[in-house]
Amino acid sequence: MGLTAVLMRAAAARPRVLLVTSPGGTAVRLAVEAELRSRDWPLASTPAGADVMVVAGPDCPRLRSALGRLWQDMPQPRAYVRATTADDVPELLDAGRACLSSPDRQRAEARTPGCEDEDPSGRDDEHREGCESEHREEGRAESGHGRSGGGPRDQVHRESGSGDLGPGGDRRSGGADHEGHEDHEVSPGGDRRSGGADREGHHGGSGGERRNADAGHDGHQGHQGHDGHQGHHGHGGHHGSGDMEMPGGVPMAEPGEDRDGLTLDRLHLPLGPVLADWPAGLVVRVVLQGDVIQQADLGELSAGRVTDPFWARPWILASAGEPVAVGEAVRRRAAARLDSLGRLLSVAGWPAEAVTARRLRDDLLEEAPSSVLLSRAERFARRVGRSRTLHWLTRGIGPVSTADARAAGVSGPAARAGGDVPARYRQWLTEVLDDVRALDSTAPLDPEAWESPRGRWDAERPPSAALAGLLPGLLVGAELGAARLVVASLDPDPDELSAPSLEAARG
Repeated sequence: MGLTAVLMRAAAARPRVLLVTSPGGTAVRLAVEAELRSRDWPLASTPAGADVMVVAGPDCPRLRSALGRLWQDMPQPRAYVRATTADDVPELLDAGRACLSSPDRQRAEARTPGCEDEDPSGRDDEHREGCESEHREEGRAESGHGRSGGGPRDQVHRESGSGDLGPGGDRRSGGADHEGHEDHEVSPGGDRRSGGADREGHHGGSGGERRNADAGHDGHQGHQGHDGHQGHHGHGGHHGSGDMEMPGGVPMAEPGEDRDGLTLDRLHLPLGPVLADWPAGLVVRVVLQGDVIQQADLGELSAGRVTDPFWARPWILASAGEPVAVGEAVRRRAAARLDSLGRLLSVAGWPAEAVTARRLRDDLLEEAPSSVLLSRAERFARRVGRSRTLHWLTRGIGPVSTADARAAGVSGPAARAGGDVPARYRQWLTEVLDDVRALDSTAPLDPEAWESPRGRWDAERPPSAALAGLLPGLLVGAELGAARLVVASLDPDPDELSAPSLEAARG
């Protein structure tokens, strides 16, 4: 075995993973996060620091170009896998690591674009089948087992190498930064950074520093910021001065008057749809002057309606007349709010407690009893709810009164909190504890009496539609670093939204 192969195998022992979630991929994302924690594989914050790109969820054509740009930004050796079911996750991670450790595979992919079932380039089936076969052989060598029967190719996509085509079949090379889930090394007590990132993918502050550009792809315009903690570019037409743009797809700034009547440069950037700790598929287009958002508009979602939103599933079933116990519903609701808390804590720069929130979430979903969970949930709620540093970092950001929330059609914790970001995360903590105490209830679920995680369930206008509708007004006038905290503290679920619902939210 050559020195290169030895070094590649050593590097592949603990690869860094860039996790991207497509709309409808919540259940798969949860499985990937749990599997990565069990293997102690770190999440990468940018494509430049990633070894394996993992896409969780079904194929979304509008995200292909964004994924292709992320892929082009990843250094070699690299690997790409897509999982559309939770059961595929362990095997696919093994296949990705096997690909990283194979010099022959990496050299082949340097000459020929990688394999991707959804690739529109028209590569011949013989090359594609050869790639699938090599993946299976490498997987056996690394993990001791291969794919059982090869598996359905419409459920699993894998790619590695550095051809002109990325996972999305995009031939353009971009300079976008994807910030994966936060991987900070300090708690709020030691750092004021938010877990956001600037346009070049560097982490910046959310509370005191709040200067990061979190731009993302939106399918209509230039560069990005995070579904990465910030950093994917956009594509398509550009705003700004003519056709000129800076490296990486960032549109050139254009002059415009600010709120004080001064003429300053205005930069158009999309936030989303592919940012870490960001609602999958959501796009908010903003106009910046300096680091202050002067204008914000909701963009189109990256996919059509998801027929079975993961977090709202018990309420959908109960509305259809199927028997659902209250304990089952509040278990899912508490897990959803812990997922939102994990996202907020990650954006705020407290990764240790973000991990705690996600472990509690996973234990809830795995049917752990209330007697086991309650004491842990209470300790978590005390640490987070009483944190002076977290409160200081987030106070005064995104205030929404109860009256304004009700007028906008918002229900649930966001309406009851009646305040800023700290008021909302403390309301989540209180309601998580209430739900954990009710896990043993066997009473039938009444969707009218029991709220879904985002509020009162209505299939025609899901509660996330009203939450998304609040975002433009709250973001205008906010510093860019604070924008991520506003979104994370409301955390609308795009899986609940159809196009008509989003139009209603805009109106």
